[in-house]
Amino acid sequence: MEALAGKEKVVGLKQVRRAVAAGRVRKVFLACDADPRLTEPVEELCQAAGITVVTDYTMAQLGHACSIAVGTAAAAALDG
Repeated sequence: MEALAGKEKVVGLKQVRRAVAAGRVRKVFLACDADPRLTEPVEELCQAAGITVVTDYTMAQLGHACSIAVGTAAAAALDG
């Protein structure tokens, strides 16, 4: 999760989807306690693009790692 400590990241399902579609993502983090109806399409998109998906953290843990005050279902570390 140290990949999210850097400046180059996006937070939230919509932004992660956009970044994956643009080919800018190195690794995606999906919360294990998020609604699967929301996270599964993102996970499938990542698998199709060959992007590593990590599902070991909760929404609260991802939010904290991204330095935001609320939880998040998805976050991504960007290339560059």
